[in-house]
Amino acid sequence: MLIVSYDISDDKLRTKFSKFLEKFGYRLQYSVFQLKQSPSLLNNIITEINGRFKPKFTQADSIIIFDLSQQCKVHKYGYARNDDEDLIIIG
Repeated sequence: MLIVSYDISDDKLRTKFSKFLEKFGYRLQYSVFQLKQSPSLLNNIITEINGRFKPKFTQADSIIIFDLSQQCKVHKYGYARNDDEDLIIIG
């Protein structure tokens, strides 16, 4: 999986970046997304960051991408534990 964490000071740019990431995964926390890992997806994201977002960054902005292997252990607590479980509602 890929974990993308960002801190972008400009509200409009931050909103555009979060909408961009929503196409590929889901939000874990306010400025943290989890995406399915694939080499082509990672390349696309890096290309888009470099071409569309990076030129508009200030010294206060940052994006960090964690490329995690399948052997990586994830510990979840609280409501995050439910993210991997299927939810079935019968009404």
